Amino acid sequence: MDSNFLRPIEIEMIRSSINRAASRRINTPQPKPAPAEANNLLQTKKAGDWMLQEHGKPAAKQLFGSLWTEHELCILFADTNLGKSILAVQIANSLTKICSTAPFYNNLGASASVLYLDFELSSAQFSSRYYSPQWGSYLFSENFYRSEFNPSATAGVTSYPEYNDFMHREIEAAVQKTRAQALIIDNITYMRSGTSHVKDAMALMKMLKALKTKYQLSVLVLAHTPKRNPHKPLTVNDLQGSKMLINFADSAFAIGQSHSQPGMRYLKQIKQRNYKEEYGENNIALISLENHLNFLRYKFEGFAPERDHIRRPETGNKSHLHKKIIALRQKGHGLRKIADEVGVHFTTVGKILKKQEV
Repeated sequence: MDSNFLRPIEIEMIRSSINRAASRRINTPQPKPAPAEANNLLQTKKAGDWMLQEHGKPAAKQLFGSLWTEHELCILFADTNLGKSILAVQIANSLTKICSTAPFYNNLGASASVLYLDFELSSAQFSSRYYSPQWGSYLFSENFYRSEFNPSATAGVTSYPEYNDFMHREIEAAVQKTRAQALIIDNITYMRSGTSHVKDAMALMKMLKALKTKYQLSVLVLAHTPKRNPHKPLTVNDLQGSKMLINFADSAFAIGQSHSQPGMRYLKQIKQRNYKEEYGENNIALISLENHLNFLRYKFEGFAPERDHIRRPETGNKSHLHKKIIALRQKGHGLRKIADEVGVHFTTVGKILKKQEV
């Protein structure tokens, strides 16, 4: 019998095997083709490919020295009446006029379009800061746009499930209209119903980061500090609201008040990613306020350790310290609140009160 000849049973076995394989191919779910990468929520590449993508790109340009750089979401915070708005307008002015306040250089190399959302001042209050009888009104650049809150706005509000969504839409429309490259928000309190809860803070920062990415913006957000202990250095814990705000920010810096030189203030770097720390607790930047012709601004005064400018604990005059502690206790203050006020540990306050039987 020819060895190449297959018996009928062998042919049937082969045919059955082929049919089973074909059946498996038909019934097994086949992977769907991946959608375009641009539409994916997550963009996934090999680590080396990300490195190759960024290779050769120039470093982020500085907008206000290393405190705020191009395409960052940055937070500037300070206590009330320390001049956050004055500094923010000064920064915006420098970006539109290709100038700098040394050593906080702006190296964009060209005039930038800046949108300043002013939820703090009325138009009259804003104008009064940049006017003098002798020099008249300050001449701002054509690239400096200012928006203020319109409390009577109603058009379109009912089209959105929440007021925050309406606010988001309005900000995005203003960015599109002005073709802004930098967005400054003064201040964050007016952006949402609250920022003290993680949920609200996350939603706010996600919205700002989405705007930043979509329009390649550089964003500076102004915020307050709650009542803080003047005997301690400025830290991330001094930002009013949820710490989630700082976690989502690319950078942050703060204005502090000097307690050793009246009228003097200082800038301290709180968080940075693109550049190494320059203005930390051992090298704060001292600044003072001046009205130059018809422009209210800060000028740089030098560097110093922060410890030289925070309030000293009142331990030198024990008699005065004891009297102050007793007076605060008689007003009903607790041990920790008294301790924060006078700058000593709360256990020390307790011992003093115990001796005085207060």
